[in-house]
Amino acid sequence: MRIAVPLYPGFTALDAVGPYTVLAFAPGCEVTFVAGDTGPVADDQGSLSITATATYDDLPDPDVIVVPGGPGTVPAMGDARLVGWIRAAHATTRFTTSVCSGAFLLAAAGLLEGLPATTHWGFRDRLADLGVVPVAERVVTRGKVVTAAGVSAGLDMALVLLALLRDEETARAVQLAIEYDPAPPFTSGSASTASPELRERALSLIAGV
Repeated sequence: MRIAVPLYPGFTALDAVGPYTVLAFAPGCEVTFVAGDTGPVADDQGSLSITATATYDDLPDPDVIVVPGGPGTVPAMGDARLVGWIRAAHATTRFTTSVCSGAFLLAAAGLLEGLPATTHWGFRDRLADLGVVPVAERVVTRGKVVTAAGVSAGLDMALVLLALLRDEETARAVQLAIEYDPAPPFTSGSASTASPELRERALSLIAGV
């Protein structure tokens, strides 16, 4: 099972590394970081890089695509090589997925037209501008397209995906192996339970990246 995670400058590390950790644990799954050129690609903080070991041309037909989001998403939407690769690879994937604002790259490739999809709460309504039906859910599955909400939701999406690719018991075993049993110290992880002031502060942190 060949799983490709495309990288671009300004991606959010956890968007890529979360699903990578889940899927790399699964027997028979090979996760490859790809980009326009091989080599290190810097994340949205600029201090962490992940090495792309293959180019889009090296892996034109992966079984699964996991597209991360991040502040670099907007300029990446204008990257013809990246968007073209997503569009072409989608024709033969078993599943095409995104985390956070990676959904906008799927939309730019024309894969979400008229479909329900999710992304980070701060930008979810903007999906409608691209012909997408915004959904306030953590993971949305429609056919072979799976989208996840913001950042940490990539872990949930990867476990859902693993259950679809393999079986639920495998996904459960991996969840236990990585001890993914969320018990956050605060109840502010959802925009629906956060105050307007906290939502504004959270968005300012994103804007400052």
